[in-house]
Amino acid sequence: IGGLNDRGFNELANSGIERAVDELGVESRVLESRSDADYIPNLSQLAEEGYNLIVSNGFLMGEATQSAAEEFPDTNFAIIDFAYEAPPPNLLGLVFKEQEVGYLAGYLAGKMSESGTVSTVGGQKIPPVDRFIAGFQAGAKAANPDIQTLNGYSQDFVDQAKCKEVALDQIAKGSDVVFQVAGGCGLGALDAAKEESVWGIGVDKDQAFLGDHILTSAVKRVDEAVFQTVEKAATGEFEGGLTAFGLAEDGVGLGEVSDQVEQSLLDEIEEQKQMIIDGEITIPETVP
Repeated sequence: IGGLNDRGFNELANSGIERAVDELGVESRVLESRSDADYIPNLSQLAEEGYNLIVSNGFLMGEATQSAAEEFPDTNFAIIDFAYEAPPPNLLGLVFKEQEVGYLAGYLAGKMSESGTVSTVGGQKIPPVDRFIAGFQAGAKAANPDIQTLNGYSQDFVDQAKCKEVALDQIAKGSDVVFQVAGGCGLGALDAAKEESVWGIGVDKDQAFLGDHILTSAVKRVDEAVFQTVEKAATGEFEGGLTAFGLAEDGVGLGEVSDQVEQSLLDEIEEQKQMIIDGEITIPETVP
């Protein structure tokens, strides 16, 4: 329901579709939901119109997408950020190891913090959001065992004012690095970081374009996941089940890093990344 102009999650998914249109010659249509009541009607409409792959964007669409997949067994469905225990053969979950890139962002934050306090602003407390946050907190503590981590949820992925309020409260409590994990709403948290002259960390898309206050971004390549899925459907290779994208698959990674970060720290981050890929670092996926 965040719309295609959220400068992050939804925009990325749409760009994956647009790339498929350009490179694969597929025909596409995008429907935007204004509320959760639109999920089933939109999914059903596309199936009835004959689209042979329908991609849902976001964990909150999980139940509706499964219902649609069961109602339209001859149509392929894929969903970003939802893992089913026993999906029907025409339903594919596309998930990301957000905790891995969250850890790298947290490690960088822990090293760059001067106050000794860093924070996260989540949208709703759902698994993909909490994987980012859990990883961030673990990375920050690995970089600085004495670091203090603050966390709050706006309960919203759209209203920027709600995220800004949470971030301003965290900054008032000493946070000098704010990581937003709240989609379009999170732009408000990054705006608060800019106003208060502290670091902000973007999410999903590389959000360095927002200004010099962006330390880095925890990038989640939703566009690549969507494109690869469309490609499989177009070539008859689509299979239901689950596909996971992590650092090893180049499905997540840090975006542009501020030029105020010294090369020695960038080298440390690379070492941490390789240790994660090699299985030498275990990262939690849940937030207490």
